[in-house]
Amino acid sequence: MQMLKQTALTVMLLILSFQSIAFANTTKNVPITVGELFTLPSKVLEQERSFQVYLPASYHQSKHKYPVLYVLDGQKFFTNAVAIQQSLKSPNTLPEMIVVGIVNKRLIRRTLLDGEEKKFQQYLSDEVLPFIDSQYRTSQERILFGWELGAYFATSYFFDEQQLFSGAIVTNGGHVSDNKRVADEKLRKFNKLNKTKNKYLYITNSIQDIYTIEGSEELSKQLNTQNNLNLNWKYQKFNDEDHNSLSYVSMYQGLKYYFHNYGFLNFHSIEQFNNTGGLDYVKEYSAKRSKRFGLPEGISYRTKHNLMWLAMNKDNYEYFNKFREEFNDLFTTGMYVKPYWLNKFGRFHLKHGNIKLAKKHLVKAVKLATKTSDKNLAEYKADLAELDKQQN
Repeated sequence: MQMLKQTALTVMLLILSFQSIAFANTTKNVPITVGELFTLPSKVLEQERSFQVYLPASYHQSKHKYPVLYVLDGQKFFTNAVAIQQSLKSPNTLPEMIVVGIVNKRLIRRTLLDGEEKKFQQYLSDEVLPFIDSQYRTSQERILFGWELGAYFATSYFFDEQQLFSGAIVTNGGHVSDNKRVADEKLRKFNKLNKTKNKYLYITNSIQDIYTIEGSEELSKQLNTQNNLNLNWKYQKFNDEDHNSLSYVSMYQGLKYYFHNYGFLNFHSIEQFNNTGGLDYVKEYSAKRSKRFGLPEGISYRTKHNLMWLAMNKDNYEYFNKFREEFNDLFTTGMYVKPYWLNKFGRFHLKHGNIKLAKKHLVKAVKLATKTSDKNLAEYKADLAELDKQQN
Protein backbone atom coordinates (compact mmCIF):
# COMPACT_ATOMS: atom_id res chain seq x y z
CA MET A 1 0.00 0.00 0.00
CA GLN A 2 2.85 2.36 0.89
CA MET A 3 4.53 1.60 -2.44
CA LEU A 4 1.29 2.39 -4.30
CA LYS A 5 1.02 5.73 -2.52
CA GLN A 6 4.62 6.58 -3.39
CA THR A 7 4.04 5.60 -7.04
CA ALA A 8 0.90 7.73 -7.23
CA LEU A 9 2.75 10.66 -5.67
CA THR A 10 5.62 10.29 -8.17
CA VAL A 11 3.20 10.23 -11.12
CA MET A 12 1.41 13.30 -9.80
CA LEU A 13 4.68 15.22 -9.41
CA LEU A 14 5.71 14.29 -12.95
CA ILE A 15 2.37 15.49 -14.32
CA LEU A 16 2.70 18.78 -12.44
CA SER A 17 6.23 19.19 -13.73
CA PHE A 18 5.15 18.64 -17.33
CA GLN A 19 2.26 21.06 -16.85
CA SER A 20 4.63 23.70 -15.46
CA ILE A 21 6.93 23.31 -18.46
CA ALA A 22 3.97 23.47 -20.84
CA PHE A 23 2.59 26.62 -19.22
CA ALA A 24 6.05 28.22 -19.23
CA ASN A 25 6.41 27.58 -22.97
CA THR A 26 2.89 28.69 -23.86
CA THR A 27 2.80 31.88 -25.86
CA LYS A 28 -0.94 31.98 -26.47
CA ASN A 29 -3.94 30.71 -24.57
CA VAL A 30 -6.78 29.50 -26.77
CA PRO A 31 -10.18 29.24 -25.05
CA ILE A 32 -12.14 26.03 -25.53
CA THR A 33 -15.76 26.78 -26.41
CA VAL A 34 -18.71 24.44 -26.73
CA GLY A 35 -21.40 25.98 -28.89
CA GLU A 36 -22.89 29.45 -28.78
CA LEU A 37 -25.19 31.16 -26.29
CA PHE A 38 -28.11 33.20 -27.62
CA THR A 39 -30.00 35.67 -25.43
CA LEU A 40 -33.09 37.03 -27.17
CA PRO A 41 -36.22 38.85 -26.05
CA SER A 42 -39.29 36.62 -25.85
CA LYS A 43 -42.68 38.11 -26.68
CA VAL A 44 -44.45 35.08 -25.23
CA LEU A 45 -42.63 35.10 -21.88
CA GLU A 46 -42.11 38.89 -21.86
CA GLN A 47 -38.49 38.58 -20.78
CA GLU A 48 -35.07 37.87 -22.19
CA ARG A 49 -34.43 34.16 -22.63
CA SER A 50 -31.25 32.18 -23.34
CA PHE A 51 -30.53 28.98 -25.21
CA GLN A 52 -27.32 27.25 -26.31
CA VAL A 53 -26.58 25.87 -29.77
CA TYR A 54 -23.93 23.33 -30.74
CA LEU A 55 -23.19 22.60 -34.40
CA PRO A 56 -21.50 19.36 -35.52
CA ALA A 57 -17.89 19.53 -36.70
CA SER A 58 -18.95 18.80 -40.29
CA TYR A 59 -21.70 21.43 -40.41
CA HIS A 60 -19.82 24.19 -42.26
CA GLN A 61 -18.16 21.75 -44.68
CA SER A 62 -21.38 20.09 -45.80
CA LYS A 63 -24.82 20.83 -47.16
CA HIS A 64 -26.54 18.14 -45.11
CA LYS A 65 -29.59 18.68 -42.95
CA TYR A 66 -29.15 17.58 -39.34
CA PRO A 67 -31.49 16.19 -36.68
CA VAL A 68 -31.87 18.42 -33.62
CA LEU A 69 -31.74 17.38 -29.97
CA TYR A 70 -33.58 19.87 -27.74
CA VAL A 71 -32.39 19.63 -24.15
CA LEU A 72 -34.60 21.03 -21.39
CA ASP A 73 -32.44 22.35 -18.54
CA GLY A 74 -29.60 23.13 -20.91
CA GLN A 75 -27.78 24.85 -18.05
CA LYS A 76 -27.35 21.36 -16.58
CA PHE A 77 -27.28 18.89 -19.50
CA PHE A 78 -26.12 20.76 -22.63
CA THR A 79 -22.43 19.80 -22.35
CA ASN A 80 -23.37 16.20 -21.61
CA ALA A 81 -25.45 16.05 -24.79
CA VAL A 82 -22.56 17.47 -26.81
CA ALA A 83 -20.12 14.97 -25.28
CA ILE A 84 -22.38 12.01 -26.09
CA GLN A 85 -22.86 13.21 -29.67
CA GLN A 86 -19.13 13.75 -30.19
CA SER A 87 -18.06 10.39 -28.76
CA LEU A 88 -20.71 8.30 -30.53
CA LYS A 89 -21.12 10.25 -33.76
CA SER A 90 -21.13 8.90 -37.31
CA PRO A 91 -20.37 6.34 -38.58
CA ASN A 92 -20.68 4.21 -35.45
CA THR A 93 -23.72 4.66 -33.22
CA LEU A 94 -25.27 8.08 -33.76
CA PRO A 95 -25.47 10.52 -36.65
CA GLU A 96 -24.12 14.02 -36.17
CA MET A 97 -26.78 16.36 -34.81
CA ILE A 98 -27.42 19.92 -33.70
CA VAL A 99 -27.85 20.27 -29.94
CA VAL A 100 -30.01 23.04 -28.45
CA GLY A 101 -29.95 23.61 -24.69
CA ILE A 102 -32.91 25.52 -23.22
CA VAL A 103 -31.57 27.49 -20.27
CA ASN A 104 -33.82 27.86 -17.22
CA LYS A 105 -32.70 29.74 -14.16
CA ARG A 106 -33.49 27.90 -10.96
CA LEU A 107 -35.86 30.56 -9.62
CA ILE A 108 -38.26 30.35 -12.59
CA ARG A 109 -37.68 26.74 -13.66
CA ARG A 110 -40.47 25.24 -11.53
CA THR A 111 -42.93 27.93 -12.56
CA LEU A 112 -42.36 27.41 -16.27
CA LEU A 113 -42.25 23.60 -16.25
CA ASP A 114 -44.99 23.02 -13.69
CA GLY A 115 -47.35 25.97 -13.58
CA GLU A 116 -47.02 27.97 -16.75
CA GLU A 117 -46.19 24.97 -18.92
CA LYS A 118 -48.60 26.01 -21.68
CA LYS A 119 -46.91 29.38 -21.90
CA PHE A 120 -43.46 27.80 -21.94
CA GLN A 121 -44.61 25.32 -24.60
CA GLN A 122 -45.81 28.25 -26.73
CA TYR A 123 -42.42 29.94 -26.29
CA LEU A 124 -40.66 26.85 -27.64
CA SER A 125 -43.18 26.27 -30.46
CA ASP A 126 -43.49 29.87 -31.65
CA GLU A 127 -40.01 31.24 -30.98
CA VAL A 128 -37.21 28.75 -30.35
CA LEU A 129 -38.02 26.02 -32.90
CA PRO A 130 -38.72 28.49 -35.75
CA PHE A 131 -35.49 30.37 -34.92
CA ILE A 132 -33.40 27.16 -35.08
CA ASP A 133 -35.06 26.01 -38.31
CA SER A 134 -34.54 29.43 -39.95
CA GLN A 135 -30.90 29.78 -38.92
CA TYR A 136 -29.63 26.23 -39.47
CA ARG A 137 -30.03 23.29 -41.85
CA THR A 138 -32.35 21.09 -39.83
CA SER A 139 -34.07 17.86 -40.79
CA GLN A 140 -37.57 16.81 -39.79
CA GLU A 141 -36.20 14.81 -36.87
CA ARG A 142 -36.48 16.56 -33.51
CA ILE A 143 -35.81 14.83 -30.19
CA LEU A 144 -36.79 16.36 -26.84
CA PHE A 145 -34.96 15.50 -23.61
CA GLY A 146 -36.47 16.17 -20.18
CA TRP A 147 -35.41 15.30 -16.63
CA GLU A 148 -37.54 15.43 -13.46
CA LEU A 149 -40.02 18.32 -13.96
CA GLY A 150 -38.75 18.47 -17.52
CA ALA A 151 -39.85 14.86 -17.99
CA TYR A 152 -43.46 15.70 -17.10
CA PHE A 153 -43.33 18.72 -19.39
CA ALA A 154 -41.66 16.78 -22.23
CA THR A 155 -44.18 13.93 -22.31
CA SER A 156 -47.14 16.28 -22.31
CA TYR A 157 -45.51 18.36 -25.06
CA PHE A 158 -44.58 15.27 -27.08
CA PHE A 159 -48.22 14.14 -27.26
CA ASP A 160 -49.50 17.62 -28.08
CA GLU A 161 -51.65 18.04 -31.20
CA GLN A 162 -48.92 20.07 -32.93
CA GLN A 163 -46.77 16.92 -33.17
CA LEU A 164 -43.53 18.90 -33.30
CA PHE A 165 -41.20 16.13 -32.13
CA SER A 166 -40.35 12.77 -33.63
CA GLY A 167 -38.88 11.50 -30.37
CA ALA A 168 -38.64 12.18 -26.64
CA ILE A 169 -36.34 10.96 -23.87
CA VAL A 170 -37.89 11.37 -20.45
CA THR A 171 -36.18 10.42 -17.23
CA ASN A 172 -37.12 10.60 -13.54
CA GLY A 173 -40.80 11.30 -14.04
CA GLY A 174 -43.39 11.92 -16.70
CA HIS A 175 -47.03 11.49 -17.64
CA VAL A 176 -49.30 12.31 -20.54
CA SER A 177 -51.48 14.22 -18.08
CA ASP A 178 -52.22 13.96 -14.37
CA ASN A 179 -55.89 13.68 -15.35
CA LYS A 180 -56.82 10.21 -16.67
CA ARG A 181 -59.59 11.49 -18.91
CA VAL A 182 -57.32 14.11 -20.46
CA ALA A 183 -54.51 11.56 -20.84
CA ASP A 184 -56.78 9.08 -22.63
CA GLU A 185 -58.11 11.79 -24.94
CA LYS A 186 -54.59 12.99 -25.76
CA LEU A 187 -53.48 9.49 -26.68
CA ARG A 188 -56.55 8.92 -28.84
CA LYS A 189 -55.84 12.13 -30.74
CA PHE A 190 -52.19 11.18 -31.02
CA ASN A 191 -53.18 7.88 -32.61
CA LYS A 192 -55.27 9.64 -35.22
CA LEU A 193 -52.58 12.19 -36.01
CA ASN A 194 -49.69 9.75 -36.06
CA LYS A 195 -50.55 7.14 -38.66
CA THR A 196 -47.08 5.65 -39.06
CA LYS A 197 -44.87 4.10 -36.38
CA ASN A 198 -42.00 6.54 -36.78
CA LYS A 199 -42.15 8.25 -33.39
CA TYR A 200 -40.12 7.14 -30.38
CA LEU A 201 -40.53 7.62 -26.65
CA TYR A 202 -37.89 6.38 -24.21
CA ILE A 203 -38.71 6.43 -20.49
CA THR A 204 -36.36 5.65 -17.59
CA ASN A 205 -36.33 5.65 -13.82
CA SER A 206 -34.82 3.89 -10.82
CA ILE A 207 -36.29 2.34 -7.70
CA GLN A 208 -33.87 4.57 -5.82
CA ASP A 209 -35.65 7.69 -7.05
CA ILE A 210 -38.55 7.56 -4.64
CA TYR A 211 -39.47 11.14 -5.61
CA THR A 212 -40.45 10.52 -9.25
CA ILE A 213 -40.80 6.80 -9.93
CA GLU A 214 -44.57 6.89 -9.46
CA GLY A 215 -44.80 9.31 -12.36
CA SER A 216 -42.84 7.01 -14.67
CA GLU A 217 -44.93 4.02 -13.61
CA GLU A 218 -48.10 6.00 -14.27
CA LEU A 219 -46.86 7.02 -17.71
CA SER A 220 -46.17 3.38 -18.57
CA LYS A 221 -49.69 2.44 -17.44
CA GLN A 222 -51.25 5.24 -19.48
CA LEU A 223 -49.46 4.05 -22.61
CA ASN A 224 -50.45 0.43 -21.99
CA THR A 225 -54.14 1.35 -21.86
CA GLN A 226 -54.09 2.17 -25.57
CA ASN A 227 -54.36 -0.82 -27.89
CA ASN A 228 -52.30 -0.57 -31.09
CA LEU A 229 -50.73 2.72 -30.05
CA ASN A 230 -48.89 4.17 -33.06
CA LEU A 231 -45.69 4.70 -31.13
CA ASN A 232 -42.38 2.97 -30.52
CA TRP A 233 -41.85 3.25 -26.79
CA LYS A 234 -39.83 1.64 -24.03
CA TYR A 235 -39.74 1.94 -20.25
CA GLN A 236 -36.43 0.90 -18.69
CA LYS A 237 -35.20 0.93 -15.10
CA PHE A 238 -31.58 1.51 -14.07
CA ASN A 239 -31.75 0.64 -10.40
CA ASP A 240 -28.06 1.32 -9.75
CA GLU A 241 -28.63 5.00 -10.53
CA ASP A 242 -30.25 7.71 -8.42
CA HIS A 243 -32.21 10.94 -8.92
CA ASN A 244 -29.24 12.85 -10.34
CA SER A 245 -27.03 10.26 -12.01
CA LEU A 246 -29.81 8.62 -14.04
CA SER A 247 -30.18 11.60 -16.36
CA TYR A 248 -26.78 11.03 -17.96
CA VAL A 249 -27.33 7.32 -18.54
CA SER A 250 -30.80 8.00 -19.92
CA MET A 251 -29.70 10.54 -22.51
CA TYR A 252 -27.09 8.12 -23.86
CA GLN A 253 -29.45 5.13 -23.91
CA GLY A 254 -32.35 7.20 -25.21
CA LEU A 255 -30.39 8.46 -28.22
CA LYS A 256 -29.28 4.90 -28.95
CA TYR A 257 -32.92 3.78 -28.79
CA TYR A 258 -34.10 6.56 -31.09
CA PHE A 259 -31.31 5.94 -33.61
CA HIS A 260 -31.46 2.17 -33.09
CA ASN A 261 -30.95 1.34 -36.77
CA TYR A 262 -28.31 3.93 -37.58
CA GLY A 263 -25.18 1.98 -36.66
CA PHE A 264 -23.70 -0.73 -38.85
CA LEU A 265 -24.49 -4.33 -37.89
CA ASN A 266 -21.86 -6.06 -35.82
CA PHE A 267 -21.97 -9.80 -35.01
CA HIS A 268 -19.93 -11.67 -32.41
CA SER A 269 -20.68 -15.21 -33.62
CA ILE A 270 -22.00 -17.13 -36.62
CA GLU A 271 -24.79 -18.42 -34.38
CA GLN A 272 -25.90 -14.87 -33.60
CA PHE A 273 -25.81 -14.01 -37.30
CA ASN A 274 -28.06 -16.98 -38.12
CA ASN A 275 -30.42 -16.42 -35.18
CA THR A 276 -31.14 -12.85 -36.27
CA GLY A 277 -32.08 -13.96 -39.77
CA GLY A 278 -28.80 -14.24 -41.64
CA LEU A 279 -28.22 -12.33 -44.88
CA ASP A 280 -31.94 -11.69 -45.38
CA TYR A 281 -32.04 -9.77 -42.10
CA VAL A 282 -28.82 -7.89 -42.92
CA LYS A 283 -30.24 -6.79 -46.29
CA GLU A 284 -33.59 -5.76 -44.80
CA TYR A 285 -31.90 -3.81 -41.99
CA SER A 286 -29.58 -2.09 -44.48
CA ALA A 287 -32.45 -1.08 -46.76
CA LYS A 288 -34.41 0.49 -43.87
CA ARG A 289 -31.27 2.19 -42.58
CA SER A 290 -30.52 3.69 -45.98
CA LYS A 291 -34.07 4.94 -46.43
CA ARG A 292 -34.43 6.49 -42.97
CA PHE A 293 -31.09 8.28 -42.83
CA GLY A 294 -30.42 8.94 -46.51
CA LEU A 295 -27.33 6.72 -46.44
CA PRO A 296 -25.92 4.86 -49.48
CA GLU A 297 -28.01 1.86 -50.45
CA GLY A 298 -26.84 -1.66 -49.71
CA ILE A 299 -24.98 -3.33 -46.86
CA SER A 300 -22.40 -1.06 -45.26
CA TYR A 301 -18.69 -1.67 -45.79
CA ARG A 302 -18.21 -2.09 -42.03
CA THR A 303 -20.87 -4.81 -41.78
CA LYS A 304 -19.33 -6.69 -44.70
CA HIS A 305 -15.91 -6.43 -43.09
CA ASN A 306 -17.28 -7.59 -39.74
CA LEU A 307 -18.75 -10.72 -41.30
CA MET A 308 -15.62 -11.54 -43.28
CA TRP A 309 -13.45 -11.08 -40.21
CA LEU A 310 -15.91 -13.07 -38.07
CA ALA A 311 -15.73 -16.10 -40.37
CA MET A 312 -11.93 -16.00 -40.35
CA ASN A 313 -11.74 -15.41 -36.61
CA LYS A 314 -14.02 -18.40 -35.95
CA ASP A 315 -12.15 -20.47 -38.55
CA ASN A 316 -15.40 -21.08 -40.42
CA TYR A 317 -14.37 -21.61 -44.03
CA GLU A 318 -17.91 -22.41 -45.19
CA TYR A 319 -19.22 -19.01 -44.13
CA PHE A 320 -16.05 -17.25 -45.23
CA ASN A 321 -16.74 -18.44 -48.77
CA LYS A 322 -20.41 -17.47 -48.54
CA PHE A 323 -19.49 -13.95 -47.48
CA ARG A 324 -16.67 -13.78 -50.04
CA GLU A 325 -19.10 -14.56 -52.86
CA GLU A 326 -21.79 -12.24 -51.51
CA PHE A 327 -19.42 -9.32 -50.88
CA ASN A 328 -17.15 -9.74 -53.88
CA ASP A 329 -16.94 -5.95 -54.30
CA LEU A 330 -14.87 -5.78 -51.10
CA PHE A 331 -11.86 -7.18 -52.95
CA THR A 332 -11.57 -4.14 -55.20
CA THR A 333 -11.31 -1.38 -52.58
CA GLY A 334 -9.75 -0.27 -49.30
CA MET A 335 -7.76 -2.61 -47.13
CA TYR A 336 -8.70 -5.65 -49.21
CA VAL A 337 -6.31 -4.69 -51.99
CA LYS A 338 -3.37 -4.22 -49.61
CA PRO A 339 -0.61 -6.85 -49.34
CA TYR A 340 -1.31 -7.60 -45.67
CA TRP A 341 -4.92 -8.61 -46.26
CA LEU A 342 -4.25 -10.37 -49.54
CA ASN A 343 -1.62 -12.47 -47.78
CA LYS A 344 -3.98 -13.12 -44.86
CA PHE A 345 -6.70 -14.38 -47.19
CA GLY A 346 -4.19 -16.48 -49.11
CA ARG A 347 -3.01 -18.19 -45.91
CA PHE A 348 -6.61 -18.84 -44.87
CA HIS A 349 -7.40 -20.48 -48.20
CA LEU A 350 -4.20 -22.51 -47.96
CA LYS A 351 -5.07 -23.67 -44.46
CA HIS A 352 -8.34 -25.08 -45.78
CA GLY A 353 -6.82 -26.67 -48.88
CA ASN A 354 -8.00 -24.26 -51.55
CA ILE A 355 -4.71 -24.05 -53.45
CA LYS A 356 -6.11 -22.11 -56.41
CA LEU A 357 -7.45 -19.16 -54.40
CA ALA A 358 -4.51 -19.29 -51.99
CA LYS A 359 -2.05 -18.84 -54.86
CA LYS A 360 -4.08 -16.07 -56.43
CA HIS A 361 -3.97 -13.98 -53.24
CA LEU A 362 -0.39 -14.81 -52.21
CA VAL A 363 1.06 -14.01 -55.63
CA LYS A 364 -0.80 -10.70 -55.71
CA ALA A 365 0.40 -9.87 -52.19
CA VAL A 366 4.05 -10.43 -53.18
CA LYS A 367 3.71 -8.35 -56.35
CA LEU A 368 2.14 -5.39 -54.51
CA ALA A 369 4.58 -5.63 -51.62
CA THR A 370 7.51 -5.61 -54.05
CA LYS A 371 6.13 -2.56 -55.84
CA THR A 372 5.55 -0.64 -52.59
CA SER A 373 8.69 -1.85 -50.75
CA ASP A 374 6.49 -3.34 -48.03
CA LYS A 375 8.49 -4.19 -44.90
CA ASN A 376 6.75 -7.60 -44.69
CA LEU A 377 7.77 -8.66 -48.18
CA ALA A 378 10.02 -11.44 -46.90
CA GLU A 379 7.16 -12.92 -44.89
CA TYR A 380 4.85 -12.86 -47.91
CA LYS A 381 7.48 -14.56 -50.06
CA ALA A 382 7.92 -17.24 -47.40
CA ASP A 383 4.19 -17.96 -47.40
CA LEU A 384 4.18 -18.20 -51.20
CA ALA A 385 7.16 -20.56 -51.03
CA GLU A 386 5.26 -22.72 -48.53
CA LEU A 387 2.36 -22.94 -50.98
CA ASP A 388 4.71 -23.96 -53.83
CA LYS A 389 6.25 -26.59 -51.53
CA GLN A 390 2.82 -28.08 -50.77
CA GLN A 391 1.97 -28.15 -54.49
CA ASN A 392 5.10 -30.11 -55.22
